[in-house]
Amino acid sequence: MITLQPKPHARYLATALVSAAVMGAGAQAMAQAQDPIKVGILHSLSGTMAISETTLKDTVEMLIEKQNEAGGLLGRQLEAVVVDPASNWPLFAERARELLAQEEVDVIFGNWTSVSRKAVLPVVEELNGLLFYPVQYEGEESSQNVFYTGAAPNQQAIPAVNYLHDQVGVERWVLAGTDYVYPRTTNRILEAYLKEEFGVADADIMVNYTPFGHSDWQNIVSDISRFGREGKKTAVVSTINGDANVPFYRELANQGIDAADIPVVAFSVGEQELSGIDTGPLVGHLAAWNYFMSVDTDANYDFIDAWIDYTGDDMSVTNDPMEAHYIGFNMWTEAVRKAGTVEVDAVKDAIIGVTVPNLSGGYAAMMPNHHITKPVLIGEIQDNGQFDVVWQTPSTVVGDAWSDYLPGSRDLIADWRAPMRCGNFNVAEGSCGGSTAVEEAEAALAE
Repeated sequence: MITLQPKPHARYLATALVSAAVMGAGAQAMAQAQDPIKVGILHSLSGTMAISETTLKDTVEMLIEKQNEAGGLLGRQLEAVVVDPASNWPLFAERARELLAQEEVDVIFGNWTSVSRKAVLPVVEELNGLLFYPVQYEGEESSQNVFYTGAAPNQQAIPAVNYLHDQVGVERWVLAGTDYVYPRTTNRILEAYLKEEFGVADADIMVNYTPFGHSDWQNIVSDISRFGREGKKTAVVSTINGDANVPFYRELANQGIDAADIPVVAFSVGEQELSGIDTGPLVGHLAAWNYFMSVDTDANYDFIDAWIDYTGDDMSVTNDPMEAHYIGFNMWTEAVRKAGTVEVDAVKDAIIGVTVPNLSGGYAAMMPNHHITKPVLIGEIQDNGQFDVVWQTPSTVVGDAWSDYLPGSRDLIADWRAPMRCGNFNVAEGSCGGSTAVEEAEAALAE
């Protein structure tokens, strides 16, 4: 074999070119290391959901500011990239694509409604982004690109009806919700659960849906009142979202229905929604969350103080989705440190098993199904807009991606660790199959 040797000047030139290339690559790496880590914030700042979501945008910005004050992450500062999807579900998908494809953010914190999350899901999967979703939802989903830091139904809805049944003696159930994916799926689960576990008859379940921003509740509340006067203790399980809650509770008061008559347990009414409104009509009604501002822990007081300092408003309140962003943000930063990079696939692997403090005095762990462990609390609304915790689980609850009470879901689990890496593994059939998260999202949006 003959090996051709370059002439001395050619060898020198080749060496110089390689050295220049290495130096150039090193300079580029150093420059990239100095670039900020971009954090996308995808929350409605206008429209019907702004009442709930604006605060979450501010929460993430506060967490970014605190992280930068502590030295940043991997020696780099964090930069917030904020967009406003304006409570418009298709616009959520456009804004998510803008964040990932144009702004090239390393992670997204955002969404409130499930219909907005379903709109975003195909985008984050296509572009391999990371989405931390901070709000209670209906389950029936597990995506390798989404981390669900809000409650699944077994961490909110089911414990709430257990409380009403066991502690309050409720026998008749009004399932009232806003007309979109989360309320409809949650109520399907609750109907199945009430019938299977408590033997509740069809005649003792009333289901009602209203559009976003609904304001005329007179006839619906009249129907609820009649339903509750038929000899059995009745309660309303509310998945009503956004600013429609204000006229709903006002109409209950107008018709003389208070919490002693027909208690309402809400899944989307927290301290933020109660601030600035007359809470008189709501006193005694309930909400089920995984955190309340009134929780008595040092960690919570520190968080409240930081929030008040950040807003400059002594009347600022905290709420459950804020804590979910607090947990999700800290889990993401810990996973980035563990991985040594913000590269998406490395962070996805590193985050499973990460455990961080919650604000209730315990810890939240990221499970292989991309859901976290959470305590469940029932709070009673007070006249100052806060909640008095009347019941809570003795320990944290692991979030279920798939419900045990729906026929198509009871055999499914999600596990994103190698070698399974599957969001809908059928334990009865021993295979990963069925529709993908993207197909489920598209089907839900088409309903």
